[in-house]
Amino acid sequence: MNKVKKGNVVRYNRWGYFFLIPFVVVFVIFQLVPLASTIYNSFFEHYFKNGITEVGPTFIGLSNFVKIFKGGDLGKYFVNTMVMWILGFVPQIVVSLLLAAWFSDPSLRLKGRPFFQSVIYLPNLIMASAFAMLFFALFSDTGPINSMLMNMHIFKEPYKFLSHTGSARGLVAFMNFLMWFGNTTILLLAGMLGIDTSLYEAAEVDGATSTQIFFRITLPILRPILIFVMITSLIGGLQMFDVPQILTNGEGSPTRTTMTLIMFLNKHLYSKNYGMGGALSVLLFIITGILSLIVFKFNQKAENQ
Repeated sequence: MNKVKKGNVVRYNRWGYFFLIPFVVVFVIFQLVPLASTIYNSFFEHYFKNGITEVGPTFIGLSNFVKIFKGGDLGKYFVNTMVMWILGFVPQIVVSLLLAAWFSDPSLRLKGRPFFQSVIYLPNLIMASAFAMLFFALFSDTGPINSMLMNMHIFKEPYKFLSHTGSARGLVAFMNFLMWFGNTTILLLAGMLGIDTSLYEAAEVDGATSTQIFFRITLPILRPILIFVMITSLIGGLQMFDVPQILTNGEGSPTRTTMTLIMFLNKHLYSKNYGMGGALSVLLFIITGILSLIVFKFNQKAENQ
């Protein structure tokens, strides 16, 4: 009898592998093969001279990587990317935690909560390119923001937002914050609603304040979701492209202080320099993996303490 049941279980399990076949095929064709091709191209000199004459492919080993490090641009663009990500992520996580705690508090008895949850998620549905075009028009020299500031006599002449490092980086960070804080709020809200209410009741009976309950109960239980949000946000930040690309017309102005790693990569791909593009892609892959591992290990260490 046991053999019959075991045979039926094995037979049913086979269907799981059949359902995995489409995913495996798509992953191999669109993920694994391009990844292997990128790593392969990184060891070759392969580009189009003047956009017409093909040079290579010629095997040159690690020369592309050495050239990237000697150029000195990689570190600068990495700092640009991380600064704009941090400027957007810190207010994003703070606002999302506050909103999630507000929405999940049953004592407030908020009316129209589903409506407000939908509204704050809407910016996430707007294309980043459309967002960038909107902000480009709003903060241009002749845009409504400058007109309003001059009418209020704050400025005598139009302020060039995209010509100053602080304001240009701030705009990119602010747009990323607006696009993603709704998604983060929904994730954190789902985690808070899954917490057993008896824990809060027991804490209140013991005389704990709302602040103590938040930092001693809510945050520790939300740690796995916070790790997920931080790592996915970090990966998205390292892949920041469309907003600064459109906002600065691909130049990373002023003086390349808003040039990100992916914008730097795009310049090599646009010029059809497959060798340098492949090398930069490999370095970006390694940087993303290292930073994600650091975040994960740091949170894991804090959890064990």
